[in-house]
Amino acid sequence: MKYTGPKVKLSRKLGIALTPKAQKYMERKPYPPGQHGPEKRRAKLSDYGRQLLEKQRLRFQYNVHERQLRRYYEEASRMPGNTADNLIQLLERRLDALVLRAGFARTIYAARQYVRHGHIEVNGRKVDVPSYRVNVNDVISVREKSRRIPDIQEAVRNAGQAPPYLEVSKADFSARLLYIPPREEIPVICEVPMVVEFYSR
Repeated sequence: MKYTGPKVKLSRKLGIALTPKAQKYMERKPYPPGQHGPEKRRAKLSDYGRQLLEKQRLRFQYNVHERQLRRYYEEASRMPGNTADNLIQLLERRLDALVLRAGFARTIYAARQYVRHGHIEVNGRKVDVPSYRVNVNDVISVREKSRRIPDIQEAVRNAGQAPPYLEVSKADFSARLLYIPPREEIPVICEVPMVVEFYSR
């Protein structure tokens, strides 16, 4: 089931900022929500508790259902190479994730909405499936008529530097995936091997 509650509260619970608003709030209150929040940050988690926390962190940073994340894990485990690296790379190649990385949206939630509402193209064709898997050399772009949307314009105007695996043109509202990124280049806060341990139990 997808979480629909307050993103700031969820961010504080996970210990990571999921939105710019949450980032500002957590700078003031860097501890879990609730009356006993300051004391909770000193509590030690069990191995299972840590694995569960990392799994939730990964899931919510990509805004995917539990069932989806398990399917990604199962696919990653069948691929050659390191399962943790495979898992994060599969998630990072989601269209909504790369719309966020390219700076066309301020949050993963907005990125998903833009894709679902038909504002995004891949190689010149409209794609409205957030989980669409982007391939190397695919070009992601904001549809021409959607470039006038104020929220998209603001996101592009205020976007920071894109990760090295994306070649972004702000003028054209486009981005090209240059290569499959290694784990160290993917800006996600998570101990992915612990997620693998959680699912392989």
